[in-house]
Amino acid sequence: MTNTQPGLLGPAEVRALAAELGLRPTKRLGQNFVHDANTVRRIVKAARLEPDDVVVEVGPGLGSLTLALLPAVRAVHAIEIDPVLAGRLPQTVADRAPALADRLSVTTADALAVRATDLPDPAPTAIVANLPYNVGVPVVLHLLAELPQLRRGLVMVQSEVAERLAAAPGSRAYGVPSAKLAWYAAARRAGPVPRAVFWPVPNVDSGLLAFDRRDPPPGDREAVFRLIDAAFAQRRKALRAGLAGWAGSPAAAEAALRAAGIDPLARAETLAIEDFARLAATRP
Repeated sequence: MTNTQPGLLGPAEVRALAAELGLRPTKRLGQNFVHDANTVRRIVKAARLEPDDVVVEVGPGLGSLTLALLPAVRAVHAIEIDPVLAGRLPQTVADRAPALADRLSVTTADALAVRATDLPDPAPTAIVANLPYNVGVPVVLHLLAELPQLRRGLVMVQSEVAERLAAAPGSRAYGVPSAKLAWYAAARRAGPVPRAVFWPVPNVDSGLLAFDRRDPPPGDREAVFRLIDAAFAQRRKALRAGLAGWAGSPAAAEAALRAAGIDPLARAETLAIEDFARLAATRP
């Protein structure tokens, strides 16, 4: 690995790049650019990356995090939906980290629609990203489903989203996102991120979410995810009533629950992903 350290972006560089591109950050694309070098260094350190890792970065924007990632890993595959930003990123890296430029590839695409075959070799082993607030959860779930070689990740999302994704069964924040993420990985909070490190400053708090892939429970993922959606659609109800539509009737729901060893009067937020998988397998 080269010891060459890139010139990271600060507030002046971020604003200069944005001015050069005529860029006005949009809420539609969830654009809030990090302009603090210490923050991107902290993210890279918290990601626990290995020199042989291949990182997929969603929404690299102006390249603040990209520049910090390149010295730490074998390659960075950046996925950027904005063609202007995607076109400028390789030049930014060539200007500020010329010795590392060959480690970067850029794919202009919507991360929610990207497929494994859209990305160059080698296959990504980790995701590290400052995710747009409006698509954080679906992007994480989509990439874990689409990129089976992903072993771990660290993403920056809205603080309450990080809380929901890392929530354990029985907690108030536990719901559809946390249950579905648990199919793929064990997740944990990895610290807050202050608003002041972004431009423009967001009106919500941000946080880091870390996760490590694990083997899923036995069962069909799509069937289990349909069950999770059904169970949490009426989360205030006991599962016997809340899953009547899924099972065909309250009696059928109760029979399925009992067959899976689950109390029919339990609520969705008490079930771990293994419980949902076991229950999905009992459906007639």
